[in-house]
Amino acid sequence: MATLAQLVDDVVVHKFEVASTDVTLGRHPENTVTIDDSAVSSHHARITQQANEYFPEYIEYFIEDCGSTNGTYINDLRIQGKKRLHNNDIVRLAWNRFKFLDEKESDMEKTVQMLNKTI
Repeated sequence: MATLAQLVDDVVVHKFEVASTDVTLGRHPENTVTIDDSAVSSHHARITQQANEYFPEYIEYFIEDCGSTNGTYINDLRIQGKKRLHNNDIVRLAWNRFKFLDEKESDMEKTVQMLNKTI
């Protein structure tokens, strides 16, 4: 299971599990992750998940901006549409930073590298 770790001055202050297939982030209290910041839109972004095409036991995570005013960023690049999240990506909603952690993806990357070396 993946985790979003909220960062303040590069220190983790909160952790949120990305447990359901549809995790919403924003200022409105009905979101899965509520961010109390006026720079964050009411319904700012959404994280969805789906099984990997080749290894269905691995889950891939995607984030999309929901028409926010101040944007959604992955590693300081503003996203358009749905983008895949990778282990250790820094997600920014307005000025709020989160580190995306997915240990299973890290394990899968090691497996893929081993497979590539034996071919």
